Amino acid sequence: MMFEVWNPLGIVGVITAFNFPCAVLGWNACIALVCGNCVVWKGAPTTPLITIAVTKLVAEVLERNKLPGAIFTSFCGGADIGQAIAKDTRIPLVSFTGSSKVGLMVQQTVNERFGKCLLELSGNNAIIVMDDADIKLAVRSILFAAVGTAGQRCTTCRRLFLHESIYADVLDQLIGVYKQVKIGNPLEKGTLVGPLHTPTSVENFQKGISVIKSQGGKILTGGSVLESAGNFVQPTIVEISPDAPVVKEELFGPVLYVMKFQTLEEAIALNNSVPQGLSSSIFTQRPGTIFKWIGPRGSDCGIVNANIPTNGAEIGGAFGGEKATGGGREAGSDSWKQYMRRSTCTINYGSELPLAQGINFG
Repeated sequence: MMFEVWNPLGIVGVITAFNFPCAVLGWNACIALVCGNCVVWKGAPTTPLITIAVTKLVAEVLERNKLPGAIFTSFCGGADIGQAIAKDTRIPLVSFTGSSKVGLMVQQTVNERFGKCLLELSGNNAIIVMDDADIKLAVRSILFAAVGTAGQRCTTCRRLFLHESIYADVLDQLIGVYKQVKIGNPLEKGTLVGPLHTPTSVENFQKGISVIKSQGGKILTGGSVLESAGNFVQPTIVEISPDAPVVKEELFGPVLYVMKFQTLEEAIALNNSVPQGLSSSIFTQRPGTIFKWIGPRGSDCGIVNANIPTNGAEIGGAFGGEKATGGGREAGSDSWKQYMRRSTCTINYGSELPLAQGINFG
């Protein structure tokens, strides 16, 4: 009799980023716990109160059900804790969310001890707007994807490719709505753009704008830090060449690069021309274009959308990307398999030993 058995891995390490400190933990920890594992969680060093609060809630639930709270353990701190998790041979799987640079170091450390990694790394996501697109729908979607959460989502739209026949029209409308965006306290009704996470994030925004200008980028709107309390910057639209090196990098803020194309094939090539491969979207009313976009010669990303933004619709699906985004997938129908050990079992219920080689023991 031959069959497969799935057993818990034992301990799953989860290292999360600042921007979604609860959601990414939930995607990993909930499945890991259901699969019978214990979880060791390191939250972002800048969100320690969330780490403490969530851990307390989980511990209370476990203890109320007569399970030890230590099934779910957390740490607050810096890179030294992450390195300890990556090096520890008692942790067979490490799930890491963060930059491609740090993710590569985590992967190398875990691989050295033959552990497994689940990586959710940088995104450099693009929206393509074809000549037959619903322009009003596209503009609303671009605005939400590019400036929501102040551009601090891994699925934020950072590159926009407009067909040359509609380039001026879409750009005019987009600049108009950008100038209407309310910046301020995100808890107040009507506010779309809140602050960047830290003063360091503001410095990175300023450095990014300087690099953009040095590489021929033209600021169409925004591009400045607000002179007020808090880490507030202006949502920014930049007209730039797709060959500019800065376009290949992820600038974690509300900066959108706008570029022109002539054909679908050119747009797909531009979409695929960056190291990252998380999310992508196309706006068109042609079914043939959509099926080419989602097919083998289309987008090379892990999330491939049509007529919706690059973010906000992936809940419940297999979330993750290709290339420098890491190749990991969280959620989705078979995501539980990553958190378990798979064994193929063959049981002989008789006294005979069948051998394919035809050896006769007499």
